[in-house]
Amino acid sequence: MKGLEIKDLEKFKLVGNLDAHGKKLVFQVTEINLQENDYFSKLYLYDGRKVKPFTAGKKDANPRFSPDGKLVAFTSKREKESKEAELYVIPTDGGEAKLLTKFKYGITDLRFTEDGKSIAVVTPIDVEKKGKDDVHIIKEIPFWFNGLGWVYGKRNVVYLVDVETGRKRRLTPKNLHVSTIRFHGGKLYFTAQEDREKRPMISDLYVLEGRKVKRLTLGKWRILDFVPLDDGTFILKANTLERGIPTNAHIYHYNPKTGELRKLTNSLDRTAYNSLNSDVRGPQRAELVFKDSWVYYVATDGPRANLFRVNLEGKIERIVGGDKSVESFSIGDYIAFTAQDAVTPLELYVLRDGKEKRVTNFNGWIREYSLSKPEHFKVRASDGAEIDAWIMKPVGFKPGKKYPAVLEIHGGPKTAYGYAFMHEFHVLTAKGFVVIFSNPRGSDGYGEEFADIRGRYGERDYQDLMEVVDEALKRFDFIDAERIGVTGGSYGGFMTNWIVGHTNRFKAAVTQRSISNWVSFFGTTDIGYYFAPDQIGGDPWSNTQAYWDKSPLKYAPNIETPLLIIHSMEDYRCWLPEALQLFTALRHLGKTVELAIFPGENHDLSRSGKPKHRVRRLELIVGWMEKWLR
Repeated sequence: MKGLEIKDLEKFKLVGNLDAHGKKLVFQVTEINLQENDYFSKLYLYDGRKVKPFTAGKKDANPRFSPDGKLVAFTSKREKESKEAELYVIPTDGGEAKLLTKFKYGITDLRFTEDGKSIAVVTPIDVEKKGKDDVHIIKEIPFWFNGLGWVYGKRNVVYLVDVETGRKRRLTPKNLHVSTIRFHGGKLYFTAQEDREKRPMISDLYVLEGRKVKRLTLGKWRILDFVPLDDGTFILKANTLERGIPTNAHIYHYNPKTGELRKLTNSLDRTAYNSLNSDVRGPQRAELVFKDSWVYYVATDGPRANLFRVNLEGKIERIVGGDKSVESFSIGDYIAFTAQDAVTPLELYVLRDGKEKRVTNFNGWIREYSLSKPEHFKVRASDGAEIDAWIMKPVGFKPGKKYPAVLEIHGGPKTAYGYAFMHEFHVLTAKGFVVIFSNPRGSDGYGEEFADIRGRYGERDYQDLMEVVDEALKRFDFIDAERIGVTGGSYGGFMTNWIVGHTNRFKAAVTQRSISNWVSFFGTTDIGYYFAPDQIGGDPWSNTQAYWDKSPLKYAPNIETPLLIIHSMEDYRCWLPEALQLFTALRHLGKTVELAIFPGENHDLSRSGKPKHRVRRLELIVGWMEKWLR
């Protein structure tokens, strides 16, 4: 059996965006098309017994059932010349889809009203008139955002669209930036940011009463999701920011009358969402569900993302466990969820009477391939902490032979590697490389103390990674210690830069979408103005030395490892100057370095970039490792 090739990327079917109603389930399947260099998606319907195609458009997505289950609303782009997001409804029993209206800047969320007569849509609008020329007059930060482009002068608002006529009217004011919406008791509740510039990490819960908006939370937390309860209280998924960004999101019970916030998941110090890495992930929808006095949610527990539930007394139960990554879920007469693991791509599953059953086979083709299953090992760090690590042998592994290896470092840093499918890893093992990966300090899934490396980047996290490599060499004698490479993206790119500036043990390195200079990152990127102060401490004027000391650019004269820099031109999370500065410095210093710039791509190149660019990126990584490690 053959190993996975780079261009096998287009075989993956990305399953997600579930919505259940009674016995029926509607969901989205996205395909990767290399020939047309695009992604296409359509909707499928599961009636409790069989799965069948439901819509025929090329860009059908984001399905929602009406309250009576007779209609499904969805977004699409069916009109050839239109660049706007289109809102459709279609009868659940079949028939033609009806175009209701269009939105210029897209649709980020949609829900039916409780009577099913209207659909609330979250969409960006211009809150101030733009000039008629092509000059950008900017008065606020953030001025751009990764994947969205220019966002200055825009806010997400809620429109109400009539299902019969398609007429729409705006419900929420222009000063609030809306994210999540729900209806309950005839009222619209929503989460929103009031001041993205001065309080970028705060989002609150609001209610629309008539034409008046009332804030229900206290302006202290980041509210990620919520469920209104009949007694006027709320279930919140929130980050209370005691440790800044490393704080875990938890499930809380909140009483707006008293201001009491009670943590329900106190006994499980884990983030209440999926933070595992995967490069063949489907569209995720894992919203809170309150059913029969239980709150259902996904949480990252070490290298797993499982489905949990908690009641109002704080009792927690694991509903879907195991070495897997639960991606989306919805609950009707049964629990439906999508999941993947390290050797099994996404499929749809149902849970009835405690028994799990797979109901789709979109990625059954994977069984024709020989895959390297990650072997888990624990590393006892020099300070006594245990680090999860894995090794993947080359496909066709032969005992007694020495193999080159690649250390992969995840982004975040508050994400994690684990039991989720990584096409990139399987490509490397098919090319004859050992792959080593781990969850060092800073990673999610192991508690807040483990994740909190604020002010200490390049210290304990760097030690953990080096000790993982040391332990791998000690345990696995088939790794050639003289032929090890390193790569990573985002924080993993930062750490790759840091590593090659502090050791010469690696013979090749590929840094992707990285940070090289914390000062420029602070001033040029979409989140830099609050992420850098949270992670490094202070700002570049109050803490100048730390910003420079923690910048890999400072250590450019030390770099001897051949380095390939991969960056996207529209990466506003870690903007292009992060790559340009490092490349220029290394060329000036006479080092071995190359720079690959991808036009029209952003920070998510490896996950959602144009299919041909994703293939080219993998070709560059494999080619660089083969050049220097063979």
